[in-house]
Parts: sequence; C-alpha cells; structure tokens
Amino acid sequence: VPNDDLGMSPMEIWCNESQERYVMAVDVNKLDAFKAICERERCPYAVVGEAVDEQQLILGDAHFDNNPIDIPMNLLFGKPPRMLKDVRRKTFQKPELDFADIDLEEAALRVLQLPTVANKTFLISIGDRSITGMVTRDQMVGPWQVPVADVAVTASGLMGYTGEAMAMGERTPLALLDAPASGRMAIGESITNIAASAIAQLSDIKLSANWMAPAGHPGEDAKLYDTVKAVGMELCPALGIAIPVGKDSMSMKTVWQEQGEERAVTAPISLIISAFAPVTDVRRTLTPQLRSDLGDTDLILIDLGKGMNRLGASALAQVYGQIGHRGADLDDPAAMQRFFNLIQELNQSDLLLAYHDRSDGGLFALVCEMAFAGHCGVSIDIDDLGEDDCAVLF
Repeated sequence: VPNDDLGMSPMEIWCNESQERYVMAVDVNKLDAFKAICERERCPYAVVGEAVDEQQLILGDAHFDNNPIDIPMNLLFGKPPRMLKDVRRKTFQKPELDFADIDLEEAALRVLQLPTVANKTFLISIGDRSITGMVTRDQMVGPWQVPVADVAVTASGLMGYTGEAMAMGERTPLALLDAPASGRMAIGESITNIAASAIAQLSDIKLSANWMAPAGHPGEDAKLYDTVKAVGMELCPALGIAIPVGKDSMSMKTVWQEQGEERAVTAPISLIISAFAPVTDVRRTLTPQLRSDLGDTDLILIDLGKGMNRLGASALAQVYGQIGHRGADLDDPAAMQRFFNLIQELNQSDLLLAYHDRSDGGLFALVCEMAFAGHCGVSIDIDDLGEDDCAVLF
C-alpha cells in the first residue's frame, strides 16, 4: 500500500479509513492496459495482491518480514449473529402555521436572507470553475455571474457536444415533519434540477444517496427505515431510476457535559441526493437567466404540487420560527415523469428561453433568482394560484 508516513504500524496502515481510495479487481491479462490508463490520467495506483482459490486472507509486511494477518475467510464471512433493533415511532404535536400578521415585504426579506436561499458566491468564487476546459455549465449564470444554476454540465471531450450532468437535491428540514416526504422531495429536487440539461430519457439518470441520521435517538431509527423504504422500494422503482451508489453517516448527534448538565445537539434524518446523467448536447443546457432582448416573454409555472401550496418546514416557516403541520411531498411519480419528458421535448423544440426549479424560498425566490440573472424586472399575476398569497409565493 503506498504510504508517505513510514511511522505507521501494519495495523494503522490496514485499518485506517482513507477517503477516496478504491479497490478494484483487474484481469491479470489487462493489467498493462490498466496501468497505461492510470499513467495517462496521472492517477496513483498500486497492485496490492491477487485473488486465489485458497480461502485464506494473508497480509504480508516487507518491513517486518512477517504476516500480520493470516486468517481463514470463513472467519470474516461466516454467519454472524443477526442485529436486532427495537425501534418505536414517536408522535409529536404539529401545530398549524400562524402567518396572520405577517407583512409580505418583511417575509420576502427574511426568506432572501435565509442561508439556504441567500447568495452563495462566497462559497463558489474560492474555487476554479473551469478546470479541464470542458466545463460547459458552472454555478455562475449570465453576464452578471449570478450563482443560480440548476445543474453542472461537462463535455465528454474537446471535440464533441455530448457530456455529463450532475445536480443535487435535499429537503432536510422537512424530515422534522415527515421523514419519508423529505426523502421523496430530495429525489424530486434533483430531477427538476437536472432536467435543465438535455437528457434522452428519465431512466438515464442515476442517483447517489448520502444518508445521515442520529442512530439510536428515540424515533429516528424508525424514520430512517420509513424513508429508505419510501425512496428505495417505492418512489425510485416507480420513476424507473436506480440508486447504484451512496454512503451513510449514522452518528449525527453530539453529547457533552456543561456545568454538570448533559447537553445534546441532534440532527434530523438527512438524505442528500446527487443525480448524474449522460447529456446528448451540452449546448442545450437551460439556465434561469431571463431574456430581455426578445420582447415580451411569458413566465409559466408548472405546479407539481397541484395547488396545495404546503408550507410546513418551508423557508418561510423557518424564518418565523415555526414548523407547521403539512409539508411538501412528491405525491405523483407519474406526474414527475411527464414533467421531465415535457421539459426535454420543449427544450429540443427551442421553445424554452429560460428554466428554473421551485425550491427553497418557493415561487418568490424562483422569480427573484431569474430576474437577478437577467438583470430585469418581472410582472407576475398570482390571482389564479390561490387565495393565500404567502402560501402561493413561498
């Protein structure tokens, strides 16, 4: 194993949890081709062993000239006792939201200042967004470089127009109300984001799921089970999308003593989705930048929530210190499929000038971001979207 710290013991080298290391099995007849690829890409590699018929794991150490590990494989892959978890679902009061005395102007300012909605330039401008020369869509949009892009797109090479797209989705605050809904919404957000790129079909999208939970905290294990079931066994099969990779962090809780009193901070169930897909034409990537050089244009809202305008655990609820009773959810997978296909068809037909998804901050933040990117004003009519302006806008 390549190692720059010669002071590490065999146990430390063998057991350390090095990030970004991958172990692959390569046919010995193709090893030279594998080495050539690694050298071309300047990727460090090492041949650390070989697979044999003998069911024995042997780890050799050249420095000590011994075998720190020499054990039969059935010791590793025997029949360990099954883990049993005793989990219980917890119920809690979910009071209705109270926005009776809210001023819309103040609400708008508060929402725009919420970190999940606010400008992220300070996080983006510290990195190189054009490395390789094949980045065709980075975070910054338009001539005024506003960080509102829905999707990241790179070209497959320097001579063609095919490429790859990546987008993310998360709805962690919603897990306080409805953990399975937060998982479904994370999937939905990743799809509505990546839909801005030219993708042949919905099933081309693959997902990476990063699960985080405070394992063992009362009620959270049951929420985790329900969310995994909702996403992995129900929603994704209905959409025809696979989750081939992912990771988990099950220690999202910290406990300490302060003045003789135990304190704790516990995070809710969090599912962070990264969506990936091949792109047929990187030039057809849509952005939120409104066009003011083409005369009057129309802004069209496609409401996948079907007018329910649920505000539970929304950005508006957060900035007023409330949670609410009902949060957003992806209720109709078939509607999501039709939406994706529609956007792709409209894009191919050159009927879309700009595109943006409704996310944190709701319709108000969506329209603001499109206007910021286009340096223009916007006139919208929400009379037909519902009687509650707060619910419609946020």
